[in-house]
Amino acid sequence: MKTTTKLVSTAIAAVALFIGTNVNAQIVAPNTLRFGFGVEGGVATGNASNFSNLELGGTARLQYGASSNLAITLTSGYYNFFGKSEPNTTIKYQSLGMVPIKAGIKAFFAPSWYFGAEAGAGIETKTFLPQGVNQAFAEKDTKLILSPGIGYASKHWDVGARYENYSGQSNNYGLVGLRVAYGFGI
Repeated sequence: MKTTTKLVSTAIAAVALFIGTNVNAQIVAPNTLRFGFGVEGGVATGNASNFSNLELGGTARLQYGASSNLAITLTSGYYNFFGKSEPNTTIKYQSLGMVPIKAGIKAFFAPSWYFGAEAGAGIETKTFLPQGVNQAFAEKDTKLILSPGIGYASKHWDVGARYENYSGQSNNYGLVGLRVAYGFGI
């Protein structure tokens, strides 16, 4: 599963670069900066689905127009994976918190439509422990983030869907998410 996820992520990023560099229509204003704030929601996958069903977060993204159809991005914010209860028990897991720091690209293949690929680090701020367990001794790891996606961007709005994989320390999980953002030129 882990190898398949990384292979799929790499293939989508390669396709995004290939398609994005062969488009002739000007979609991104070259040498310009944009800044946007987004709200994110997602469904936990992998090991995280044992402890959480839902992720909610907020992010800020800085975007630089590298060419007429390619943008470079830097994204950070906060994700919260809400802890769930074990059926037929009194066990309730606390939420997992994460600060993502990602660099990426948006390769436009048609007016306003893009493939995206991001990579970076996810710093866990809380872990999935049953409530009542002392957090002082919980391991909070830093995960490798790989995230392919697809989206639609207009002058002010950006809506994107993605798969995001977190791997490291023999614990791999992810999310399938949607980001809705408002952006403006700076």
